Amino acid sequence: METIEAFWTLVKYIVLGLLQGFTEPIPISSSGHLVIVRELFDVGIDGLSFEIMVNFGSLIAVLVIYRKDIYRLVENGIRYITTRAEDAKNDFQFILFLVVATIPTGIIGLLFEDYIENKLSGVAIVGVTLLITGAALWIIRNLRGRKNDGGITVRDAIIVGLAQSVALVPGISRSGATIVAAMLVGMKTETALRFSFLLYIPVSLGITVLSAGDLIGTDSEFSVVAIPAILAFAASIIATYYSLRWFMNIMAKGNLKYFAYYCFAAGILVILFL
Repeated sequence: METIEAFWTLVKYIVLGLLQGFTEPIPISSSGHLVIVRELFDVGIDGLSFEIMVNFGSLIAVLVIYRKDIYRLVENGIRYITTRAEDAKNDFQFILFLVVATIPTGIIGLLFEDYIENKLSGVAIVGVTLLITGAALWIIRNLRGRKNDGGITVRDAIIVGLAQSVALVPGISRSGATIVAAMLVGMKTETALRFSFLLYIPVSLGITVLSAGDLIGTDSEFSVVAIPAILAFAASIIATYYSLRWFMNIMAKGNLKYFAYYCFAAGILVILFL
Protein backbone atom coordinates (compact mmCIF):
# COMPACT_ATOMS: atom_id res chain seq x y z
CA MET A 1 0.00 0.00 0.00
CA GLU A 2 2.81 2.40 0.90
CA THR A 3 4.52 1.57 -2.40
CA ILE A 4 1.38 2.45 -4.36
CA GLU A 5 0.98 5.70 -2.44
CA ALA A 6 4.62 6.63 -3.01
CA PHE A 7 4.27 5.87 -6.73
CA TRP A 8 1.13 8.04 -6.96
CA THR A 9 2.93 10.88 -5.18
CA LEU A 10 5.79 10.60 -7.66
CA VAL A 11 3.43 10.66 -10.66
CA LYS A 12 1.45 13.56 -9.21
CA TYR A 13 4.54 15.72 -8.71
CA ILE A 14 5.94 14.98 -12.17
CA VAL A 15 2.63 15.61 -13.98
CA LEU A 16 1.98 18.87 -12.14
CA GLY A 17 5.60 19.91 -12.70
CA LEU A 18 5.20 19.30 -16.43
CA LEU A 19 1.88 21.15 -16.45
CA GLN A 20 3.24 24.17 -14.62
CA GLY A 21 6.37 24.21 -16.77
CA PHE A 22 4.51 23.92 -20.05
CA THR A 23 1.89 26.54 -19.23
CA GLU A 24 4.23 29.07 -17.56
CA PRO A 25 5.64 30.67 -20.75
CA ILE A 26 2.52 30.55 -22.93
CA PRO A 27 -0.40 32.98 -22.46
CA ILE A 28 -2.94 30.60 -20.94
CA SER A 29 -2.11 31.02 -17.21
CA SER A 30 -0.16 28.32 -15.40
CA SER A 31 -1.76 29.20 -12.04
CA GLY A 32 -5.24 29.00 -13.57
CA HIS A 33 -4.55 25.57 -15.03
CA LEU A 34 -3.27 24.24 -11.73
CA VAL A 35 -6.53 25.40 -10.11
CA ILE A 36 -8.54 23.64 -12.84
CA VAL A 37 -6.58 20.39 -12.60
CA ARG A 38 -6.91 20.32 -8.83
CA GLU A 39 -10.66 20.82 -9.15
CA LEU A 40 -11.12 18.22 -11.89
CA PHE A 41 -9.01 15.44 -10.43
CA ASP A 42 -8.90 16.43 -6.77
CA VAL A 43 -5.15 16.56 -7.09
CA GLY A 44 -3.35 18.96 -4.84
CA ILE A 45 0.02 19.32 -3.20
CA ASP A 46 0.14 20.84 0.25
CA GLY A 47 3.02 22.95 1.46
CA LEU A 48 5.35 25.35 -0.27
CA SER A 49 7.93 22.90 -1.59
CA PHE A 50 6.19 22.17 -4.89
CA GLU A 51 5.52 25.79 -5.83
CA ILE A 52 9.03 26.87 -4.95
CA MET A 53 10.71 24.07 -6.87
CA VAL A 54 8.69 24.33 -10.08
CA ASN A 55 8.89 28.12 -10.08
CA PHE A 56 12.65 27.88 -9.77
CA GLY A 57 12.72 25.29 -12.54
CA SER A 58 10.90 27.65 -14.92
CA LEU A 59 13.29 30.43 -13.94
CA ILE A 60 16.30 28.31 -14.87
CA ALA A 61 14.81 27.51 -18.28
CA VAL A 62 14.20 31.21 -18.99
CA LEU A 63 17.75 32.06 -17.88
CA VAL A 64 19.15 29.45 -20.27
CA ILE A 65 17.13 30.67 -23.25
CA TYR A 66 17.89 34.35 -22.66
CA ARG A 67 21.46 33.89 -21.42
CA LYS A 68 22.99 35.87 -24.30
CA ASP A 69 20.64 38.80 -23.75
CA ILE A 70 21.33 38.73 -20.01
CA TYR A 71 25.08 38.66 -20.55
CA ARG A 72 24.89 41.56 -23.01
CA LEU A 73 22.68 43.64 -20.73
CA VAL A 74 24.93 43.09 -17.71
CA GLU A 75 28.11 43.78 -19.68
CA ASN A 76 26.77 46.91 -21.35
CA GLY A 77 25.07 48.09 -18.17
CA ILE A 78 28.37 47.97 -16.30
CA ARG A 79 30.20 49.51 -19.26
CA TYR A 80 27.76 52.42 -19.43
CA ILE A 81 28.05 53.10 -15.69
CA THR A 82 31.85 53.06 -15.77
CA THR A 83 32.59 54.68 -19.15
CA ARG A 84 29.31 56.29 -20.32
CA ALA A 85 29.78 54.49 -23.64
CA GLU A 86 27.00 55.73 -25.91
CA ASP A 87 26.56 52.34 -27.63
CA ALA A 88 25.76 50.79 -24.23
CA LYS A 89 23.14 53.35 -23.23
CA ASN A 90 20.11 51.49 -24.62
CA ASP A 91 20.96 48.32 -22.72
CA PHE A 92 21.50 50.29 -19.50
CA GLN A 93 18.10 51.95 -19.93
CA PHE A 94 16.52 48.57 -20.69
CA ILE A 95 17.73 47.33 -17.30
CA LEU A 96 16.29 50.39 -15.59
CA PHE A 97 12.95 49.84 -17.31
CA LEU A 98 12.89 46.23 -16.10
CA VAL A 99 13.44 47.51 -12.55
CA VAL A 100 10.67 50.09 -12.96
CA ALA A 101 8.28 47.44 -14.32
CA THR A 102 9.04 45.11 -11.40
CA ILE A 103 8.07 47.64 -8.72
CA PRO A 104 4.25 47.60 -9.24
CA THR A 105 4.15 43.82 -9.00
CA GLY A 106 6.12 43.83 -5.77
CA ILE A 107 3.96 46.51 -4.16
CA ILE A 108 0.61 45.06 -5.26
CA GLY A 109 1.73 41.55 -4.37
CA LEU A 110 2.65 42.57 -0.84
CA LEU A 111 -0.55 44.56 -0.33
CA PHE A 112 -3.08 42.18 -1.85
CA GLU A 113 -1.50 38.71 -1.68
CA ASP A 114 -3.83 37.47 1.06
CA TYR A 115 -6.93 38.92 -0.59
CA ILE A 116 -6.08 37.37 -3.95
CA GLU A 117 -5.33 34.00 -2.37
CA ASN A 118 -8.53 33.95 -0.29
CA LYS A 119 -11.03 35.69 -2.57
CA LEU A 120 -9.80 35.41 -6.16
CA SER A 121 -8.43 31.87 -6.42
CA GLY A 122 -11.65 29.93 -6.95
CA VAL A 123 -12.32 27.91 -10.08
CA ALA A 124 -15.24 30.19 -11.10
CA ILE A 125 -12.91 33.19 -11.02
CA VAL A 126 -10.46 31.29 -13.20
CA GLY A 127 -13.17 30.71 -15.81
CA VAL A 128 -13.88 34.44 -16.02
CA THR A 129 -10.22 35.47 -16.02
CA LEU A 130 -9.42 33.02 -18.80
CA LEU A 131 -12.07 34.77 -20.89
CA ILE A 132 -10.42 38.10 -20.07
CA THR A 133 -7.03 36.71 -21.10
CA GLY A 134 -8.53 35.45 -24.36
CA ALA A 135 -10.14 38.83 -25.09
CA ALA A 136 -6.86 40.66 -24.47
CA LEU A 137 -4.96 38.31 -26.79
CA TRP A 138 -7.65 38.72 -29.45
CA ILE A 139 -7.35 42.52 -29.31
CA ILE A 140 -3.61 42.53 -30.06
CA ARG A 141 -3.54 39.53 -32.42
CA ASN A 142 -2.73 41.67 -35.49
CA LEU A 143 -0.66 44.43 -33.86
CA ARG A 144 2.82 45.08 -35.20
CA GLY A 145 4.61 47.71 -33.14
CA ARG A 146 7.55 49.90 -34.07
CA LYS A 147 9.43 50.28 -30.80
CA ASN A 148 12.62 48.29 -30.36
CA ASP A 149 14.65 48.06 -27.15
CA GLY A 150 15.82 51.65 -27.49
CA GLY A 151 12.31 53.00 -27.96
CA ILE A 152 10.89 51.91 -24.60
CA THR A 153 9.92 54.68 -22.17
CA VAL A 154 9.34 54.85 -18.40
CA ARG A 155 5.60 55.10 -19.13
CA ASP A 156 5.75 51.88 -21.15
CA ALA A 157 7.59 50.08 -18.35
CA ILE A 158 5.04 51.18 -15.75
CA ILE A 159 2.12 50.03 -17.93
CA VAL A 160 3.70 46.62 -18.51
CA GLY A 161 4.50 46.35 -14.79
CA LEU A 162 0.89 47.11 -13.86
CA ALA A 163 -0.27 44.49 -16.37
CA GLN A 164 2.01 41.94 -14.73
CA SER A 165 0.43 42.82 -11.38
CA VAL A 166 -3.01 41.93 -12.73
CA ALA A 167 -1.63 38.48 -13.51
CA LEU A 168 -1.33 37.78 -9.78
CA VAL A 169 -4.97 36.66 -10.15
CA PRO A 170 -5.15 33.00 -11.31
CA GLY A 171 -6.41 32.75 -14.88
CA ILE A 172 -4.74 35.98 -15.99
CA SER A 173 -1.62 34.87 -17.80
CA ARG A 174 1.57 36.67 -16.75
CA SER A 175 3.20 36.31 -20.15
CA GLY A 176 -0.09 37.15 -21.86
CA ALA A 177 -0.72 40.27 -19.76
CA THR A 178 2.80 41.65 -20.18
CA ILE A 179 2.98 40.89 -23.91
CA VAL A 180 -0.45 42.42 -24.50
CA ALA A 181 0.54 45.56 -22.60
CA ALA A 182 3.90 45.77 -24.36
CA MET A 183 2.32 45.48 -27.80
CA LEU A 184 -0.42 47.98 -26.92
CA VAL A 185 2.23 50.59 -26.11
CA GLY A 186 3.82 49.93 -29.50
CA MET A 187 6.66 47.46 -28.93
CA LYS A 188 7.69 45.17 -31.74
CA THR A 189 6.79 41.53 -31.25
CA GLU A 190 10.38 40.48 -30.56
CA THR A 191 10.92 43.35 -28.11
CA ALA A 192 7.64 42.65 -26.31
CA LEU A 193 8.56 38.98 -25.93
CA ARG A 194 12.06 39.73 -24.66
CA PHE A 195 10.86 42.40 -22.22
CA SER A 196 8.14 40.08 -20.90
CA PHE A 197 10.46 37.18 -20.13
CA LEU A 198 13.38 39.22 -18.86
CA LEU A 199 10.82 40.84 -16.55
CA TYR A 200 9.88 37.36 -15.35
CA ILE A 201 13.41 36.84 -14.01
CA PRO A 202 13.44 39.37 -11.11
CA VAL A 203 9.85 38.50 -10.16
CA SER A 204 10.51 34.75 -10.14
CA LEU A 205 13.85 35.19 -8.40
CA GLY A 206 12.18 37.33 -5.74
CA ILE A 207 9.50 34.70 -5.14
CA THR A 208 12.13 31.97 -4.89
CA VAL A 209 14.32 33.88 -2.44
CA LEU A 210 11.42 35.02 -0.23
CA SER A 211 9.85 31.56 -0.20
CA ALA A 212 13.05 29.62 0.41
CA GLY A 213 13.10 30.73 4.04
CA ASP A 214 9.55 29.49 4.52
CA LEU A 215 10.48 26.19 2.91
CA ILE A 216 13.41 25.65 5.22
CA GLY A 217 11.63 26.92 8.30
CA THR A 218 8.09 25.58 8.06
CA ASP A 219 7.68 22.94 5.37
CA SER A 220 8.52 19.95 7.56
CA GLU A 221 7.17 17.52 5.00
CA PHE A 222 9.67 18.53 2.35
CA SER A 223 12.16 15.86 3.36
CA VAL A 224 9.48 13.22 2.83
CA VAL A 225 8.78 14.35 -0.73
CA ALA A 226 12.30 15.47 -1.62
CA ILE A 227 12.68 13.07 -4.56
CA PRO A 228 9.25 13.81 -6.10
CA ALA A 229 9.90 17.56 -5.66
CA ILE A 230 13.29 17.30 -7.37
CA LEU A 231 11.71 15.38 -10.25
CA ALA A 232 8.98 18.02 -10.50
CA PHE A 233 11.75 20.62 -10.59
CA ALA A 234 13.49 18.80 -13.47
CA ALA A 235 10.17 18.33 -15.30
CA SER A 236 9.46 22.04 -14.96
CA ILE A 237 12.83 22.99 -16.45
CA ILE A 238 12.35 20.73 -19.47
CA ALA A 239 8.72 21.66 -20.07
CA THR A 240 9.35 25.41 -19.70
CA TYR A 241 12.35 25.30 -22.03
CA TYR A 242 10.55 23.60 -24.91
CA SER A 243 7.29 25.45 -24.32
CA LEU A 244 9.03 28.83 -24.46
CA ARG A 245 10.94 27.87 -27.61
CA TRP A 246 7.65 26.85 -29.19
CA PHE A 247 5.95 30.05 -28.07
CA MET A 248 8.76 32.17 -29.53
CA ASN A 249 8.09 30.58 -32.92
CA ILE A 250 4.36 31.18 -32.53
CA MET A 251 4.99 34.85 -31.74
CA ALA A 252 7.31 35.22 -34.73
CA LYS A 253 4.53 33.94 -36.99
CA GLY A 254 1.89 36.19 -35.40
CA ASN A 255 -0.40 33.34 -34.36
CA LEU A 256 -1.51 34.60 -30.95
CA LYS A 257 -5.15 34.19 -31.99
CA TYR A 258 -4.94 30.44 -31.37
CA PHE A 259 -4.19 31.06 -27.70
CA ALA A 260 -7.18 33.41 -27.60
CA TYR A 261 -9.38 30.62 -28.99
CA TYR A 262 -8.06 28.24 -26.36
CA CYS A 263 -8.68 30.68 -23.49
CA PHE A 264 -12.23 31.33 -24.72
CA ALA A 265 -12.98 27.61 -24.92
CA ALA A 266 -11.36 26.77 -21.58
CA GLY A 267 -13.02 29.69 -19.81
CA ILE A 268 -16.50 28.78 -21.10
CA LEU A 269 -16.07 25.10 -20.17
CA VAL A 270 -14.88 26.00 -16.67
CA ILE A 271 -17.82 28.34 -16.09
CA LEU A 272 -20.37 25.82 -17.40
CA PHE A 273 -19.13 22.62 -15.84
CA LEU A 274 -16.92 23.36 -12.80
